[in-house]
Amino acid sequence: MGEEALIQCTLCHHGCRLAPGDVGFCRSRTNRNGTIKPLGYGCLTSLALDPIEKKPLARFHPGSLILSAGSFGCNFRCPFCQNHTISQRGREVTQTCLTPAELASLAVKLAREEGNVGLAFTYNEPLISLEYVRDTASLIKKAGLLVVLVTNGGIRPKPFTTLLPLVDAMNIDLKGFSNAFYEWVGGNLDDVKENIRSACQAGIHVELTTLVIPGRNDGPDEMEAEASWIASLSPTIPLHLSRYFPRWHCSDPMTPDATLLALQRIAKRHLQYVYLGNW
Repeated sequence: MGEEALIQCTLCHHGCRLAPGDVGFCRSRTNRNGTIKPLGYGCLTSLALDPIEKKPLARFHPGSLILSAGSFGCNFRCPFCQNHTISQRGREVTQTCLTPAELASLAVKLAREEGNVGLAFTYNEPLISLEYVRDTASLIKKAGLLVVLVTNGGIRPKPFTTLLPLVDAMNIDLKGFSNAFYEWVGGNLDDVKENIRSACQAGIHVELTTLVIPGRNDGPDEMEAEASWIASLSPTIPLHLSRYFPRWHCSDPMTPDATLLALQRIAKRHLQYVYLGNW
């Protein structure tokens, strides 16, 4: 295969160079006839009406329900992934296919019948199917409903900013606060920080989640640096510190109560809202 047949995907830091028919690191983007296309466009593995607190969003329409949709694939490889059965798989795990109009219509129906407030893109990494998120979110907004993203924030800042006018709230995983940790999970810390900053500057409601893994990202100095940086954007950004349990390829012991409480105390020196998850 000649070099000229390779097409580079520029959505995230991996920059996969794909021959025709190849699928990228995320398992969701492919070279189709010389153009990068989302393989998972409209392919859903999960669809549920969830409490909004499950995203988790603690300070955005608390007590409400939101239609939550997930696909497959992810551009990270977190060894501890709790949703690895869909995030680390391909199109073979698809349960149903819905066009943007069909998914938006379902959200409107549930708003009328169940009090649904909008649509959350969640469960796997939604931004690897950015085109589907964009097309569906546009219809959700036109219907007067809310759009929520639950994301690792790990795509390039330029495509990330194209979605900001369509989004009302985000929970972004700030998985750690060191380059070494992000190398371990296959991400890029600089992109995530820049995307968090731009979402806040755009006036979007932003909450952050850090899954605390013993010996990996639980150092007090690291939490001091993370909370201080978040506060430099706004001290009112909610931070969720979540307990880790052994999952997938990671057998490290679960996070002790004492660790979560100690990190919460550190974070509260800088931030007004620090919640404990899986508690």
